[in-house]
Amino acid sequence: MRNMTNVESCRNLPKWVPTAARHYLAHTEDGLSIRALARATDCHPSTILRQVRRFEGRRDDPLIDAALKSLAEQTDGKNVKQETKQMKMSGGFDQALTQERIDSEAKRILRRMCEPRAVLAVAREMETAVVVRENDEGESLRTAIVDREIAQAMALKGWINCPDDGSRIRRYFITNSGRSALRRLTAADENKAHGFAEQRGTFDPDLDGWTFPKETDGMRSRSRYYATESPLLGLARRKDRDGSPFLTNDLVKAGERLREDFELSQIGGPGVRTYDGFMETIDVPKDSMMPEGAIKARERVQAAMQDLGLGLGDVVLRCCCLLEGLEVTERNLGWSARSGKIVLRIALQRLKVHYETTQGKFGPMIG
Repeated sequence: MRNMTNVESCRNLPKWVPTAARHYLAHTEDGLSIRALARATDCHPSTILRQVRRFEGRRDDPLIDAALKSLAEQTDGKNVKQETKQMKMSGGFDQALTQERIDSEAKRILRRMCEPRAVLAVAREMETAVVVRENDEGESLRTAIVDREIAQAMALKGWINCPDDGSRIRRYFITNSGRSALRRLTAADENKAHGFAEQRGTFDPDLDGWTFPKETDGMRSRSRYYATESPLLGLARRKDRDGSPFLTNDLVKAGERLREDFELSQIGGPGVRTYDGFMETIDVPKDSMMPEGAIKARERVQAAMQDLGLGLGDVVLRCCCLLEGLEVTERNLGWSARSGKIVLRIALQRLKVHYETTQGKFGPMIG
């Protein structure tokens, strides 16, 4: 009877929790022996033992340790209100952390971590993590804001890994499992959007993106649909006619600042992903869970969109915030081929002037 109770307690964990983590918690928190757990799960005892030892060794990672502690609290059967309060104070999981939310956040975060010299930085005293990337000049650009509980879930799944030990700021890198997860999530996204779930996509290194078969005049052709990095990085590597970079570093920083505010504005509120959506005035209810920082970030994005206007605001929103490729943007907006990069550069120049006149060189502090 004791074994059955412990197994049921393990099953009460969220569905997104990896099987190995479930086995580890069942053994360490519920007291289920290796052999009893192997019999209950129809698995060899040596496999369970390796899983337990591996997670025990990973508890030096602060994200892994915090995730396991939060999950262990969910199986203790303590007072729900007190438990929820403690988890929020310690940065633990809440009931809204579902597989769907993890996948949605992981698509944008892992995509950013695939960029050259990109890491996810986690400080012990900060509630959120950030993805930063070092440019050719050695400067660090902040490219994404990450909720701590999402970072914990990604570490628990093995999508990110931290080789550092004991430093105040931990730096996480994307793993092979994380890259595989990103390929799976983006492929599923495209299949759902285009209605051909039966067809499989492949990664084309020449295009640096995913391609899927498409019927054209009875022939099967290949079309690019999604890049694994920001369109700004690709344009920054290109050279203009005089040999200078097509996008200078200050223009890339302006686009990244807009992207940062855009991500913050999506936390706890209705997702706004169009120019018209940001131009609408939305009254935030008093009982809304949307944090004050997200409200202010939305106001900054709204001010930038209003300054740029419909055409320029739409292109920076699509390319900088939604990471939409230039070819897709040109097609969606009805522009001629190869005109998008010129319009985008003009928009970024205007955006840079907007930030310099309204927020200063470094912008508002976020944290």
